[in-house]
Amino acid sequence: MMTLKQFEQSPQKIPNSAAWLLADLGEAKGKQELFARQSPQRLRSLREHAMIESTVSSNRIEGIQVERKRVGTIVFGRAALRDRDEEEVRGYRDALKLIHSKGRGLPVSEKTILLLHRLSRGGLGDAGQLKIKDSDIIEKYPDGRVRVRFQTVKASQTPAFLKDLVKYWGFGLRQRWVHPLILLAGFNLDFLCIHPFRDGNGRVSRLLLLLQCYHLGYEVGRYMSIERTIEQNKQDYYESLEESSRGWHSGKHNPWPYVNYLLFVLKEAYREFEQRAGSAGIQRGAKTEIIVSAINRITGPFSVADILTACPGVSVDLVRRTLKNLRSQRSVKCLRLGRDAQWQKT
Repeated sequence: MMTLKQFEQSPQKIPNSAAWLLADLGEAKGKQELFARQSPQRLRSLREHAMIESTVSSNRIEGIQVERKRVGTIVFGRAALRDRDEEEVRGYRDALKLIHSKGRGLPVSEKTILLLHRLSRGGLGDAGQLKIKDSDIIEKYPDGRVRVRFQTVKASQTPAFLKDLVKYWGFGLRQRWVHPLILLAGFNLDFLCIHPFRDGNGRVSRLLLLLQCYHLGYEVGRYMSIERTIEQNKQDYYESLEESSRGWHSGKHNPWPYVNYLLFVLKEAYREFEQRAGSAGIQRGAKTEIIVSAINRITGPFSVADILTACPGVSVDLVRRTLKNLRSQRSVKCLRLGRDAQWQKT
């Protein structure tokens, strides 16, 4: 809770970059109800796709992957699961369903944090339990070298730090130390620095981000996958987290790189939501819109496999039909035919 303590103890001079992002997010929040009333069928499809993308992306960031053809079954089906990875992916889905269904009614508390961890880990091993051994964040290099990226809070101190983090979150909201979104980003940074669990901290941090957005009235995570945006900007995520965590234990760290990063992620989610929901008048299926949106985000050549990775739950046949239609409209061109066909926007 060293970031939230910093916010409490001294007035914050908000960098221009953060101020601009806050202004954009305030405007987007004002529009969200308007867009949420657009085309119920399309929004239902967006919700389903966001559930898939969030579940897949948040686990993929942590190195947990499942077969693409199994994604729909794992997220929406009831079939028996094959392995531990599939159990954790479905567990994350369960945590998302809880947040989406309860929203602001689910408190930000120690009990909720443990519950989200238990669900997102699929109830496996030490799911729902705080770490019992000290565990630092280690970075491994391809040549086998390792380095300590960050020394987390000791296991013996973790319960007290987590309790204080939740307490400072409530204090900060009531006493208005900073803008609520800045407080949210500070909470997220502190949670990751405390690192309360042996495994699964990143996934729980993203679930808490979604839950706290609901509490603050920013509900874009219902329709767009915040986790996918984080995954697409994963390098910036790690770099800003490392930069903002330096000096964290003494309270002399600079939280703004990470704060700006999370504000940017939310702004990108809203931008895409407005783009998709605002095009409700276009006579085009919702899944086709998702494919077109993914293509628009790509720079340089791409393959059908790239689109399938960006759009879990979408069929290969629909991707091919969409590319064929876009080519007839001269929006894309085929650079190479065959099994490894390559495409590019014109």
